[in-house]
Amino acid sequence: MPSAPFPLPDDHKQSAAPSHAPYESYVEHLLAVLGRHPERPAVATQDGTSVLAGRLRDSILQVAAGLTALGIRRGQTVTLLTGNRPEALAVRYAANLLGARVVFLSHGQATAVHAAILDSTGTALLVLDPELRTAAAALLRTTGVPLVRTLGPTGDNEDAFGGNLMKDAAHHRPRPLRGRAHPKDDWCIRHTGGTTGIPKGIRMAHGPYRDLLIRSAAALSPDERPRLLACTPLAHMAGILTDIALLAGGSVVMHDSFDPARVLAALSEERITDLWLLPALLYDLLDHPHLAETDTSTLRRIVYGGTPVASSRLAQAQAAFGPVLHGSYGQTEAGCITELLPGEHGRVRDAAEAAPHGSSRVSVGRPAAGVRIEIRDPAGHVLPTGATGEIHVRTPMMMSGYWRRPELTAEVLNDGWIRTGDIGHQDAEDYLYLVGRVQETVIVVGGHIYPADVEDVLFTHPGIAQCAVFGVPDGQGTEQLHVAVVPASAGQPVSLPHDVREFIIQRRGAMYTPTAVHLVDHIPLTGVGKPDKNRLREVLGLTGEAAGSGVRGTGVTSP
Repeated sequence: MPSAPFPLPDDHKQSAAPSHAPYESYVEHLLAVLGRHPERPAVATQDGTSVLAGRLRDSILQVAAGLTALGIRRGQTVTLLTGNRPEALAVRYAANLLGARVVFLSHGQATAVHAAILDSTGTALLVLDPELRTAAAALLRTTGVPLVRTLGPTGDNEDAFGGNLMKDAAHHRPRPLRGRAHPKDDWCIRHTGGTTGIPKGIRMAHGPYRDLLIRSAAALSPDERPRLLACTPLAHMAGILTDIALLAGGSVVMHDSFDPARVLAALSEERITDLWLLPALLYDLLDHPHLAETDTSTLRRIVYGGTPVASSRLAQAQAAFGPVLHGSYGQTEAGCITELLPGEHGRVRDAAEAAPHGSSRVSVGRPAAGVRIEIRDPAGHVLPTGATGEIHVRTPMMMSGYWRRPELTAEVLNDGWIRTGDIGHQDAEDYLYLVGRVQETVIVVGGHIYPADVEDVLFTHPGIAQCAVFGVPDGQGTEQLHVAVVPASAGQPVSLPHDVREFIIQRRGAMYTPTAVHLVDHIPLTGVGKPDKNRLREVLGLTGEAAGSGVRGTGVTSP
């Protein structure tokens, strides 16, 4: 869900380069910033390695020369299967400088999915992380990419992975290079985090992305130098935040994965100012025993989004971290749609807690600069304020379309508007409220249920730390409602499942009675950090055509 993580100026319309001037991509702007103060630290890694700004700049230019020597040209595809490493950044920037598009492979996807993406995107070069040798070897057995290179030494079998790209690049001089990208070229094809089938490829153009980064960096005060902790994959929001932080003259601390203890330690030891988290990861920080002793005084922004957040947990976060929370709602197809600034959190939280039926719905904020929102019915008619329907948007960061899927592009992108697939409504002050996803609606006897409605209620239960609500076909044309909960304490009484059922019924009504309540140790997440409800169904044995039939009462299961 790419978004605008820092405050943006009111004028957020895409700017066009003057016709007499050559187009400069975001990479050229970044190279200029890195060259102004080459001795300042730019990137630090979890093991304590530090990369100076001048060294990062030189590395980008050297890799660009190395890619050119390999035959990489504008319009080709460079695909990366890597972790959070400075070398991966250098390769991405170098490829974009040459006008090549970049594709990221998610660690959580199967080898067959990776192979299909490589084939679909016509990958000219596959770049592999030496720490992912097992996954890389499996992938190379199933696909025939023209060129393969690694980001570092792989031991005795280095030749099996095509050689070390960074070692070869070091032989080139870091000569200045004029970028070859055009504004409408793809800088990236970002694939959806789907857990079934082949993910959709979303084309993202250079021009809008450059404008987003430059405007976001410029919106910071001149003396502010953000220090970002990137503890989620650089292929997603952490990568966008990294670009903005570096363009603003700041620095980035990279962790190879999210670990709440390590994140809390880094907040104080590394004097972190900026952090991006999905709500589930924010909850992990709030529940960690080290939080109370962690110095978070340098934090300026915790940007959260990706899934709805519960008001009770939002209140905990405000108490723990102070007025630094920045809510963001968006989609890869549309970019940032709405923002909820720190000063607005108290208002929307209080409104949510005062809502009837024990709802804890929290607004995702108001339209970001340059964004228009319409709520429409299934026939496409615009609905009045307060009515619930599908959210349609126009934004400065809209995708160019789905990669090689014109029919799907026409379904989602029509007349300059994106169909988000999200259900919601706006109030009289333009605050947007999400109800659920069109595709996740659970059709039960008596009506339609949006899982987010039930999850909102569950998060107000004192015995629940995390939860996920999903439907399972019953073989009769309707579905059964299933609830998975992580108890707030390992010593929760056995009566918790029964309590959960009654809690839902009292606050939502009999139609919302779950067929089963599953006690689980954790909620599995997709590769991009969202609750993986398909995985939950698999682990709980609920994936058959009529997997829910015959299951009655309260189930107590742990994956």
